[in-house]
Amino acid sequence: MRGAIRLVAWCLAIALVVLPIVGVLRGWFAANRWPVTQLTVQAEFKHVSADEVRAAVLPRLGKGFFALDLDGVQKAVAALPWVESVEARKRWPDTLLLRIYERQPFARWNDKQLISRQGLVFDAPQADQDESLPSLHGPDARLAEVVSFYAETQKAFGGTHLNITGVSLSERGSWSLATSTGAQIVLGDRDQAGRRLRRFLDVYPQLMAGRTDGFAYADLRYTNGFAVRWPQSQAPAAVTTRGTPRT
Repeated sequence: MRGAIRLVAWCLAIALVVLPIVGVLRGWFAANRWPVTQLTVQAEFKHVSADEVRAAVLPRLGKGFFALDLDGVQKAVAALPWVESVEARKRWPDTLLLRIYERQPFARWNDKQLISRQGLVFDAPQADQDESLPSLHGPDARLAEVVSFYAETQKAFGGTHLNITGVSLSERGSWSLATSTGAQIVLGDRDQAGRRLRRFLDVYPQLMAGRTDGFAYADLRYTNGFAVRWPQSQAPAAVTTRGTPRT
């Protein structure tokens, strides 16, 4: 009996010590004391504005230092279109510190979204207006394959003056490239695309010899050659092809 009473007494004593501490930490007994009124932001902004961050954070300020919900602040700021990640902490007695990392766009995706350098697709205002980014197109389920093929073409064209600015994969599985001059290169299916592209690049220096302007269109889907269309101001292509174009 004495042991049971002693145990109950110890539990009550521990509760009397622990509960006030937990209460303070959770803001139960000090929700409005020492309000957080200062906001310090560390970031290198290109697309996120200070007004956007302030609008996301202000509704959560004004609470007591211990009552401020850092997780809620992080989620609110992370919901902004261009924010990659957020680190939030408090500095006694009244300051909220934020470290914000902005998304780094790698390419446009289907003219409506952007791809970050981490390979994540995200929505952003006026995503279709940044012409400096490569334009990638394809089914959403094959995003990684399109990005990988774009990287391969960058290496393949590294020794030429051609700049690949876009890669497209049709629903039927046909690949095509776009260049900075506006030219289009049709490659067809992925299994043959690498071989066809190497064949084209092997003769590309001779093909362009004596020409000041680039071609407008190249179809590499022929069995033993390819077809090239030049701008109307130039003579027709002198490229011999055999067979019919293939997908």
